[in-house]
Amino acid sequence: MEKFTQYQGLVAPLDRENVDTDAIIPKQFLKSIKKTGFGQNLFDEWRYLDQGEPGQDCSARPLNPDFILNQTRYKNAGILLARKNFGCGSSREHAPWALGQYGFRAVIAPSFADIFFNNCYKNGLLPIVLTEQQVDHLFNETLAFNGYQLTIDLATQEVIAPDNRRYSFEIDGFRKYCLLNGLDDIGLTLKNADKIKAYEAERVLRMPWLATQLP
Repeated sequence: MEKFTQYQGLVAPLDRENVDTDAIIPKQFLKSIKKTGFGQNLFDEWRYLDQGEPGQDCSARPLNPDFILNQTRYKNAGILLARKNFGCGSSREHAPWALGQYGFRAVIAPSFADIFFNNCYKNGLLPIVLTEQQVDHLFNETLAFNGYQLTIDLATQEVIAPDNRRYSFEIDGFRKYCLLNGLDDIGLTLKNADKIKAYEAERVLRMPWLATQLP
């Protein structure tokens, strides 16, 4: 998992409440057995004017010109600004996969659905909770200034605006440690690889029949 220490990126304002995971990545794309390739189908039903299908070449699909991510000024945005209850609905892990593979490193909103919130941390995507008043201000700034960027400093737990206004956010200490060090569940396990190998070797000595291969 990629480390998250400090990130500066363009902000895209998605001015909708209760964005559910089926909007983030529609159900037909869950049929894929891969963990990659979901970025092109992020917000598929909002980004495109036709019905998307898994494995489809999206380069020639008709775009919805009214959708925020299709506007030139928000191309290559890395921070998504959203409204309350972002990520509600079913518990698909594909939602943070799609956001991350599109290019987002963080999502800022007044509140998140619990399962989506937890899945973000497991996949290197930082969900930041700010107050509704703070989020309103950031929406106004993003819409007013073309190319509006924010800096996120995870070590100090701050979102820093171009005018140096700073917004503090809370994060669990263990989750912060994992993001700063780029550790997902597998990475955390592999930190104990030597202990695991030593235990397996000792167990075989005590119970040699465990190493016996069946014909």
